[in-house]
Amino acid sequence: MSAAYVTFGLAPAMRAGAVLADGGYQIHRDFLDFVVDGRPLLYQLSDLDAVSPLASDIPPAIFTEQVRNLLLEAQAPLPGGRYVIYGCPECADLACGAVTAVIDRHGDDFVWRDFAWQTEEDVDLELNGYHGIGPFRFHGHEYRAALHSLLNDHDHASRRRVLLIGARVALLAKLAAALRTIGIGADITRDAHDVPADELRAYGAVVFGATVGEADRAAVRDSFERAGLDVAYVEGLAPIVPLLVAQIEHALDRSPAGQRRLTRLVAADGEAGVEVTSPCRVRLTTYRLDLLSRTHTHEVFDGVLEPGRHRIALDAKAVKGASFVVARTSGSVLVEAMPR
Repeated sequence: MSAAYVTFGLAPAMRAGAVLADGGYQIHRDFLDFVVDGRPLLYQLSDLDAVSPLASDIPPAIFTEQVRNLLLEAQAPLPGGRYVIYGCPECADLACGAVTAVIDRHGDDFVWRDFAWQTEEDVDLELNGYHGIGPFRFHGHEYRAALHSLLNDHDHASRRRVLLIGARVALLAKLAAALRTIGIGADITRDAHDVPADELRAYGAVVFGATVGEADRAAVRDSFERAGLDVAYVEGLAPIVPLLVAQIEHALDRSPAGQRRLTRLVAADGEAGVEVTSPCRVRLTTYRLDLLSRTHTHEVFDGVLEPGRHRIALDAKAVKGASFVVARTSGSVLVEAMPR
C-alpha cells in the first residue's frame, strides 16, 4: 500500500488522573498528541489508555532525545526501525505494551507505517498489526517545522500546579494530598495578595473553597490578571475530594475543544446524557451527600460507547439529594450537578 500525503501537527492532550472509588488512583499526564489530517492519532487506535513520548513531565534532555528520534536523527530504539508512538502512561516499560511504527524517509518526506501493538523486542505484524492505520506520508518541511519548534521552546508543558484557597484547612489538605498522589502539585493559601508574579506562573488552576467571599475571589483574579496569566478557576461543587479532583482535571485540560473525545455531559430526570466523538470506554460515577454530610459513591456505568449521543439511566439511590455525576474517558473528564 502506498502512503498517501496527510498533514502533521501537534496538540496538547492529557491522560486524566483520578482518585478511584476503591482507594486506588491513576496518574495525571500531560503530553503532546500527534494530529494527523486534523484528528488526534490516538483516537484512531480504538480505546487506548496511553501517552506519546512527548510528555511534559520528562526531563528536558530525554524530551529532546524523543524529538530527535522522531526526526530520525538517532538510531531507532527497537529492531526494524521501529519507534514508540504511544506508551504506558504509568511507566516506560515496553512489557506493558506500546504502539510502535516504522518511521523512514522517502526523499524529503517522512513516512509512518506498519503500526503495531508491541510488548517485546520483536513484533508479529500479522497478529498484532493495526491493519487499518496508515501508512502516512508527511511533507518534510511541515513535519520538521512542528518538531523543531519543540527543540527551540520546551515551554509547551502545561502548568501542573494548583492553588487551593480557603479556610477549611483539613479539607484542602486532603485535596492537596490526593492531587499530589496523582502527579499534580498543589499549594494552600488564604489569598494570593502577596504571591510574586513569577510564582503565580506555576499555576494552571485556582480552586476556591466555599468560605471564600466574592471580594477575595475578585482580588485573586486581579492578581493573576496583573501578572498577565490566564488560569482556570474552579468553584468547588461539594466537599468531596474525588469530585473536586475531577473538577480540577477538567479545568487543567488544555486540549483543543474540537479534538476532545468526551464532549458533553448533562444530568437530569434520573439520566445522564453523554456525547463522544470516537469509540471509547466511558465510566460514570455519582457522588452524593446525605443529611449527615456523609459521602456516598456509586459506579453507575462502565462500558464502550460508539460515537454519538447516549442516554444512561441512573439508579435513584445514586442521585438522591445533593448529588453529582462524573464522566471519564482516558483523556477527558466532565462533571455535572444533578438538579434537585
